[in-house]
Amino acid sequence: MTSTHAFWLAGRQVTGEDSFDVTSPWDGRLVGSVSVPSEAQVEEAVAAAYAVRDEFAATPAHVRAAALDHVSKRLAERTEEIAQLISAENGKPIKWARGEVGRAVSVFRFAAEEARRFNGGEAQRLDTDAGGQGRLALTRRFPKGVVLGIAPFNFPLNLCAHKVAPAIAAGAPIILKPAPATPLSGLILGDLLAETELPAGSWSILPVPNDRMPALVQDERLPVISFTGSDKVGYAIMDSVPRKHCTLELGGNGAAVVLGDFSSDADLDWAATRIATFSNYQGGQSCISVQRVIADASVYDRLLPRIVAAVEAQVTGDPSDPKTDVGPLVSEDAAKRVESWVDEAVAAGATLLTGGKRDGASYAPTVLADVPADVTIACEEVFGPVLTVRKVNGEEEAFAAVNDSKFGLQAGVFTHDLQVAFRAHRALEVGGVVIGDVPSYRADQMPYGGAKQSGVGREGVRYAMEDYTYERVLVLTGLAL
Repeated sequence: MTSTHAFWLAGRQVTGEDSFDVTSPWDGRLVGSVSVPSEAQVEEAVAAAYAVRDEFAATPAHVRAAALDHVSKRLAERTEEIAQLISAENGKPIKWARGEVGRAVSVFRFAAEEARRFNGGEAQRLDTDAGGQGRLALTRRFPKGVVLGIAPFNFPLNLCAHKVAPAIAAGAPIILKPAPATPLSGLILGDLLAETELPAGSWSILPVPNDRMPALVQDERLPVISFTGSDKVGYAIMDSVPRKHCTLELGGNGAAVVLGDFSSDADLDWAATRIATFSNYQGGQSCISVQRVIADASVYDRLLPRIVAAVEAQVTGDPSDPKTDVGPLVSEDAAKRVESWVDEAVAAGATLLTGGKRDGASYAPTVLADVPADVTIACEEVFGPVLTVRKVNGEEEAFAAVNDSKFGLQAGVFTHDLQVAFRAHRALEVGGVVIGDVPSYRADQMPYGGAKQSGVGREGVRYAMEDYTYERVLVLTGLAL
């Protein structure tokens, strides 16, 4: 894994004049060198995608579905190899990396299924008024144009899959920009797509540096932008191109609510274990990791020590070890930022219950209580293995605490009461409510996205396909209906 990796330009492998190194955040070793596209090569990729857009939109569904099925099967065949690559460039523990490959297998399979049934058409009688006599409307969906997919580092394969697979399924050419910290996993998709019969130009994977992203964003030939990343960058993109369609999957500070009826020892053990696991999986570098626990006063004193014990039981260390639960963050700078936020909270009066120590790019799983409302870690997305715990009185105060945030991606509510579940669904200002579990649950076929500053639009294969396409109506006249 130390050779120079070419990139994919209009379906073929090429190299540029420059390259950059990808290193492991765990031990700093060289994972690989990646060739960087020149400006002329980027222009060639965009021009090819734009030129092929009508041909690709008209490609038979079975051709696109077969290509997607092929990628799904090949990902499954190469699971261990790809998981090791994810772990090496990202620092993700190998068990989570294997799970990520499995999810990408599903994403491409779902996309193949949707390609076969999407855009089937809907007929609508128009003779409900006299002026529509003999008329029938037929509605179909057509691609808006070439998609620019901008992927993050935290799920370097699966979040690339969530850009590429829906675009191919919908017949929209795609230019994929993987994250500079973790480009190798995205480039693997090119190996598999190149084995298919998709039209040349319908896809490119370009590891361009972030400072060259604005030129791609501004290019009028790329009318659809799908971005996953920080709220600051996402809204800057949308503000810079107000006439483009932007799907933004941005940050969060996921809350897990534990209500008073979730009170047996088994209930609290389950909640504590799930909270501890999913505040620290991926090193906390997930938009829906548990950052806030909001516990009813009636269970707080029994829940808190369980959470602390479960967090302390998380195995930290070498991400290549199958026993490791928590590896490093993506970089030492990322760990230093988390450290500074925790130190700020403690200096302001927060109680450090466990963790709070940094070693290079690694940060120990951490639990804080009594966190002041105005410190950074209470307001922003920590994107690290840090958990805050708060006591509230009753359902109404708990839901208000969830909503007291500029973010609204997902929330988890531990309750057995179906009525409470429906009240939570209505009251919580988030894109998804998970009952009986943490906010970190995501099935890749479900609609996924946020409210407030957590973004606009939805991922999840069919929902992304809808974002990448628009309805066009055909009116037939003179029919005997």
